[in-house]
Amino acid sequence: MNTRSFVALLVPALVFVAGPAAAQDKGKTEAAELTSESQAALTKLYAGVPLAKALQSKAHAVLVFPEITKAGFGIGGQYGEGTLFKGGKATAFYKTTGASFGLQAGGQKYGYAMFFMNAKALDDFVNASGFEVGVGPSVVLVDEGMAKTTTTNTLKDDIYAFVFGQKGLMAGLGIQGNKITKITPK
Repeated sequence: MNTRSFVALLVPALVFVAGPAAAQDKGKTEAAELTSESQAALTKLYAGVPLAKALQSKAHAVLVFPEITKAGFGIGGQYGEGTLFKGGKATAFYKTTGASFGLQAGGQKYGYAMFFMNAKALDDFVNASGFEVGVGPSVVLVDEGMAKTTTTNTLKDDIYAFVFGQKGLMAGLGIQGNKITKITPK
């Protein structure tokens, strides 16, 4: 492949990936709608995963992204908006963006919820100019097996994350980065 062909393929791909990552600090969704969608997703998660329901009372806050869209073919990206609930009330709004590169193809939608189990983890998140998953407080992804065998007495980490409602297919190997940034809803 010559350089001109490579650049012709690379530029549209970078626009596709950078579009979500460069989204404004202004959200795309109305505050009331985003709060409602986030609350509905959280309710559905609690109904299906007893451990998530049990964590609710022990968590300092819960950040819920009701729908994240991820797509890629070689180069990929993801975007979603969510609500931070503290004491059952919406206190802030965030977007998650990500880019990936590697042997990958497909698209999917899913949601996830992060349970902040102590004040320091929550403060680190809230005070960060952009929270990068995997940097800072320890984030443990709770899979189906762990959710069935773990109790709230055995949990000792800073943040627990649950992925739910996956639809679509995304397959491959790659390097991925994910960043969470505070937004002001539309």
